[in-house]
This record gives sequence, C-alpha cells and structure tokens, in this order.
Amino acid sequence: MESNAVLLESKSSPINLLNEMHQQRLLGHLCDVTVSVEYQGVRAEFVAHKAVLAATSKFFKEMFLNEKGMDGPRTNVFLNEVQVADFASFLEFVYTAKVEVEEDRVQRMLEIAEKLKCLDLSETCFQLKKQMLESVLLELQNFSESQNSEEESATQSSILLESKAAAVAEVDQADCPLDPLDFPADRPSNERSPEMPATKPKERM
Repeated sequence: MESNAVLLESKSSPINLLNEMHQQRLLGHLCDVTVSVEYQGVRAEFVAHKAVLAATSKFFKEMFLNEKGMDGPRTNVFLNEVQVADFASFLEFVYTAKVEVEEDRVQRMLEIAEKLKCLDLSETCFQLKKQMLESVLLELQNFSESQNSEEESATQSSILLESKAAAVAEVDQADCPLDPLDFPADRPSNERSPEMPATKPKERM
C-alpha cells in the first residue's frame, strides 16, 4: 500500500541561503570572480560567486556561459561607466534581496539594473519610483486643497466684514438722521416747537 506524498517546504531556507552566501562573499570564501569597476578615475574591485551573479543577472549569466577559458582560479570582469557605490549596492541587493540607498540614487540603481539585466532590481526600482511619485502627487494635492480652503476662508471673512460694515452703517444712519429739518437749531424762529406750549391770544379790549 502506497502512502500519500507530503510536501516538505522550508520558508526560511531561501533567506538562510542568501545570508550564508552573503557572509561567504564578505569573507572572500569560495569566491570565483573578481569584478573591477571604474568611473571617472575611481576604481574598486569586488569578489563574488559566479553562480549568484549568473542567477540574478542575465548580463553575467551570458558572460560566464560563453567564456572560453579561465584566467586562473578566479575570473576577472571589467565594468566601465559604473560607479563604485552603485555596484556595491547592486551586489548587496543580489545577495540579500534588499539595499538602502538615497532617493536621488534610485534612478542610477535602475540604470545599473538595466545595464546588468537584473530583473528583480529593475522591478524594485520601478515600484519605489512609483511610490515616490504618488507621494509627491499626494503632497501637491494636499497643498492645493489647503490653499483653496485658505482662499475660501479669506473670501468668507471678507464677505462677513463687508456685511458687518454695512450693518454698522445702517445703524449709524438710523441714530443720526441726515435731514436738516429734523434738527431744532435749524428751524426758523417763527415756528413753534412742538414741545413749547401754545401762547393764549390776548383778550379783546
């Protein structure tokens, strides 16, 4: 009687494998390729493993599969027009699946990913650039909305002030009439004031 097949799968094994390969590279153990990069007179050398570079970069895969002879115990690769800091970040990414860079270097990391044909790094850079763009657009939208709300508040305040001014003017007009005939001082002297009692006519002699 045959037993059912079961799946043995480790969630941590890929991470552990990457971490171990990263430690081996940092220590220089079992490395079989040296990558020399140079940019504007700045040059540096990096040791790595062909298998890791070939698995993460089609550029290195094609190079290693098509090489005819070995230069020695370790293959030498020369890269021009690649900045030292960018290739160091590239190596850290392919060995750990993550790397921290400044925002203004994201575009350069995308360029080196395209140059070395590293699909994972390209997709990661595209996603990050998309998030950065969305963040900028959201900030602009919030700024625009705040500006509009401030303008509306200013307009409402102006309308309110004008209304108050008009109301005060009406009250002043009601308390202080402008008709000169309403002022007692301006009346002719022969007219009697309504408050003064009428004088009795003299009796006939």
